[in-house]
Amino acid sequence: MSWFITNFIAAFLLPPLSLLLLLALGIFLLYRRRKYAKPLILTAFGLLWIASMPYFSESAMHFLEARTAALDSKRTNGQLIAADAIVILGGGTYFHAPEYAGGDTIGEATLVRLRYGAKLQRETGKPVLVTGGKPLGNSISEAQQMRSSLEQDFRVQVRWVEDVSDNTFENARNSFQTLQKAGIKRIYLVTHAWHMPRSAEVFRRAGFEVVEAPTAFTTRYRVDLLAFLPNAESFGGSRIFVHEIIGSLWYRVKLAISGI
Repeated sequence: MSWFITNFIAAFLLPPLSLLLLLALGIFLLYRRRKYAKPLILTAFGLLWIASMPYFSESAMHFLEARTAALDSKRTNGQLIAADAIVILGGGTYFHAPEYAGGDTIGEATLVRLRYGAKLQRETGKPVLVTGGKPLGNSISEAQQMRSSLEQDFRVQVRWVEDVSDNTFENARNSFQTLQKAGIKRIYLVTHAWHMPRSAEVFRRAGFEVVEAPTAFTTRYRVDLLAFLPNAESFGGSRIFVHEIIGSLWYRVKLAISGI
């Protein structure tokens, strides 16, 4: 329920709903406060256009990703920075997948994280923890889906399954409780590059020493006229950017309140 309430509130703060409400307010005021209506409509239109531009969306993602770096770029004498375990964060579920007998399985974002986590495990030999609960009430937790995929598709064994968390804040807290029992404090943290700054912060606050292992960086092929023409895919990137900024601020408030 807390996941639903949080995301319900977030929907009003994030595009497109926030911008559509701004546009609707402008249209409503056309018949009552015309001098306020036009600026609101133009602002909503302009923000919708900008948020849908590939150039802006990619630049916004680069802003987030600039706060982390690929693990491979931090090698010393050809060796990766050492850690004692690999923690892979869930990234969503592919519900009722018809090609998998209608069952729930990992979503695209989760698959990207698992692929890199499997590569990292083969290179380091470190044990793996997967984390993700049932935020939408699905029958199989994200963590259980992740374990099945890692073991069946990637032939990588999973030692720990943390499957009660509904968000990154809970991922960190519950993963620390699990790994603390095994005497593990220093971890490789695997998630999307745009998600890493917020994730690494809450995992460190939870008590971990975090070696950031981001994946799926936003790369740009080239800048041309198409980079300034709106498209739906780029709008999704802008939404991620706003979500991460709001999420980081909210987590800092939660951490301050909890005294962590």
